Amino acid sequence: MTTPNIPHRMEVDLVVPGTPADVWKAISTAEGCSAWMMPTTGTAEVGGELIFNMGPGMDSPARITALEPERRIVYEEQWADLAEQPDANVTPLVTEFLIEAQAGGTCAVKVVTSAFGVGADWENEFFSQMSEGWASMIDNLRVYLTRFPGQHVTPMWISAAFPVSQSDAIEAVRGAFGFAQAGDTFVARDAKGTVDRSIGEGFFLQFDAPVEGFATVFSYPQPEGSAVAMQGHLFSPDAADYVAREQSAWQAWLDEVAAQTGAAAH
Repeated sequence: MTTPNIPHRMEVDLVVPGTPADVWKAISTAEGCSAWMMPTTGTAEVGGELIFNMGPGMDSPARITALEPERRIVYEEQWADLAEQPDANVTPLVTEFLIEAQAGGTCAVKVVTSAFGVGADWENEFFSQMSEGWASMIDNLRVYLTRFPGQHVTPMWISAAFPVSQSDAIEAVRGAFGFAQAGDTFVARDAKGTVDRSIGEGFFLQFDAPVEGFATVFSYPQPEGSAVAMQGHLFSPDAADYVAREQSAWQAWLDEVAAQTGAAAH
């Protein structure tokens, strides 16, 4: 069998507000990771696991291999399973967070994610897509620590299948939100806010009303066409009531965008 000796690596550096203790809580606890990354369960201790929920029925256990409170955490995931390549000859996907205090009440955070494979096409495709999405998700940490440090998050996840390409699907959703580029304001259903940035085949929104928070809207390939998901992190005191009341309406809204997009394509 070929030895996995082809390196795959990505590195992200950012500066965030807060103390090392603030950053540590955000990256090493289930509550903290849920607030900016994805719904998370488990406990961070060496040999233990944090379990990241990447969507309905998609959990990724991350086994903790090193931990230095307020300074460093390392965990590994089975990326071949995530890519539906369970028999692939690859090493685990290792992610390391490093925290360093800086002047002015800020911290420098370095995130390195790496693995070795054999250079298969699926490996390159997985790492290319992951690098783009992971780099943007890590920037969510900055938004969370800037606007909502220590606050409890209420997640909201919706998704819909589109019978068109990823780029066409995300363009249709962009049109439904009513904006053209980063920096624009948007209004959709009862929500208002600002477009923070574009993310490849997606974008990042900051919500101001009727609840505060942020959401990543992204597309991904499907056997036929594509899908679009909106992963929301909401922080207002009434966020839980809002999600309980409005998530089904948001899902119906996205389903209607998909249906109209499909009708226009035929």
